[in-house]
Amino acid sequence: MLIVKIILGLAGLGIVVFVHELGHFLAARLVGIDVEAFSIGWGKPILKKKIGKVEYRIGMFPVGGYCKMRGENDIREASEKGEEEIPQPKGTYYGTSPLRRVVVCFAGPFFNLIFAALVYSVIWGIGFEINTLENRIVLASDINAEERYPADEAGLRSGDRIVRIDGRETASYHDIQEAIALNAEKDLPVTVERDGKTEELRVRPSLDKSTGAGKIGVYFWTDPVIAGTAAGSPASIAGLEKGDRILRVNGREFPYSAAMLKILGESPPVLHLEYERDGSVRSADVVLNYIDGVPQDIGVSYNTIRYRTPSYSPPAALLKGAAETWKTFVVSLKSLALLFRGIDLTQAVSGPVRITYMVGDAAAEGFGQSFGAGVSSMVNFLSLISIALCVMNLLPLPVLDGGMILLFIIEALRGHPLRPKTIYAFQTVGVVLIAGLMIFAVFGDILFLVRR
Repeated sequence: MLIVKIILGLAGLGIVVFVHELGHFLAARLVGIDVEAFSIGWGKPILKKKIGKVEYRIGMFPVGGYCKMRGENDIREASEKGEEEIPQPKGTYYGTSPLRRVVVCFAGPFFNLIFAALVYSVIWGIGFEINTLENRIVLASDINAEERYPADEAGLRSGDRIVRIDGRETASYHDIQEAIALNAEKDLPVTVERDGKTEELRVRPSLDKSTGAGKIGVYFWTDPVIAGTAAGSPASIAGLEKGDRILRVNGREFPYSAAMLKILGESPPVLHLEYERDGSVRSADVVLNYIDGVPQDIGVSYNTIRYRTPSYSPPAALLKGAAETWKTFVVSLKSLALLFRGIDLTQAVSGPVRITYMVGDAAAEGFGQSFGAGVSSMVNFLSLISIALCVMNLLPLPVLDGGMILLFIIEALRGHPLRPKTIYAFQTVGVVLIAGLMIFAVFGDILFLVRR
């Protein structure tokens, strides 16, 4: 399964990178810059073919890629020779106006946005299945009585249904998660349904420094009806089956699935389960597995709410796709700002290994449900990655597209080129920053894989 996830992940990332580099490639050709090579993947080419002036390549390392334009590296030679200007022959990168270079740099991130919008439009046009949970909550303090959370301070109770946050309806746990995650340390009005009545409360999510997201200390209510058991798991060995409803565990009522966390926290050697099947009550003893003294999950999944979205008409799907892309773009910008609020960067910053794994994991999990769900999960995640790549590349940092756009705008405003040494120094700083970030991200990836 791990190999399948890696293959799916690499294929997905290859698509996103291809789209990005295709933007640079087409823009360069459009403004009159000669392209020498177009590669998917880095390293020594394992396949290459020259068509016209362009050599098309597939690199040894199937993550990343590049579009090599004629003369874009002339900056180094001009800097080393101490020249005042970069050579500007016709057809070269620096032989065009700075605004045309801005177009070329912007085209890569812009194509990522277009790709995401088109993917979202196709998905909404076809319709897709969503697995979600109710908007009913369980207080984390009911599981861990020694802690108090923002939900407790706000007066929320287990069994409440959160129907609105900050004026926005929350029909499922996805809606609640999104509203809370993006509003850490902000006071939010919350509307809950409790005992047939509506209550108006206020909650202030705390900042989870391991993820950068807001949290209030709730689990989501899931009725303890088994949807499936993992092969070879304690639950499977004990004879539990799909459709069984767990009533009591070790003599205690079991109203929702999150109650298992509290029970496992007590480290019992065996769980005595009473469950209902076909109208009759049965019992089973589940022998737990322990790793380093920690009891592991018994290996069951619980029923979720599954529904299919309606199929939109082409115009409506395009509008919906554009809206989803814009919303995700804004969310990405907000998430980027959280990096400066003291969060754990080893978990918040993902490198190529972790991104590959997550793309493949999302696809594999979806394919486990159905082919359509697998395709939907994968392309949705690719859209997120594509938008994130757009945002990151537009940052005004050296070497990134945004940094080069900044330089070229300055050049256009000045009316004459910057000195080669200035540009080369700017790029050198960028290489060091990006290399450092990559090392840090890969280190975080290693920790991620160890935890997995």
